[in-house]
Amino acid sequence: MKKVLVFGTFDNLHKGHLDFFRQAKKFGNYLVVVVARNNNVLAAKGYLPVQSEKTRLRKLRNEKLIDKAILGSKKMDYYSTLRKEKPDVICLGYDQKPKMGSLKRDLKNHDIAIGKIIRLKAYKPHLYKSSIVRKKYDSS
Repeated sequence: MKKVLVFGTFDNLHKGHLDFFRQAKKFGNYLVVVVARNNNVLAAKGYLPVQSEKTRLRKLRNEKLIDKAILGSKKMDYYSTLRKEKPDVICLGYDQKPKMGSLKRDLKNHDIAIGKIIRLKAYKPHLYKSSIVRKKYDSS
C-alpha cells in the first residue's frame, strides 16, 4: 500500500478540493486527509472556518476519493501526525505555505522519512479558491 497524506482546512468543500484529492490519489492507493482544527485555522489565517471542524471532517469522511479523514493535532504539531500516519507521499496544494526545501529540511531534522513531497496544480483558482468561495458564502 502506498499512502498519500494531505493537510488542509477544507471549509465549504468545493470542486477545487475534489480536484486536489484526485490529483493526490494519483500518487498512491490510500489517501489520508488531515483536517485542520479550528484553533489552528484561526492562528494561521486570522479567522475561523465557516464550518466546524466536526462538520468538515464528516463531509470528508463521506467523500469516495478519501480513504481516511482525521482531525489534525490540537497544537499544530504536523510532525506527530506524520509519525503516526507514516505516509509515503505528502501532497501540498499550490497555495499552501511550506516551501519544498525548508519542509524537507524540517522533516529530516525531526527524523521523519517521506518518499516524496509533491506540490499539486491549481484547479480554476479564480473560481474555486477557498477565500473566493468564502466571500460568496459570506455575501449570501
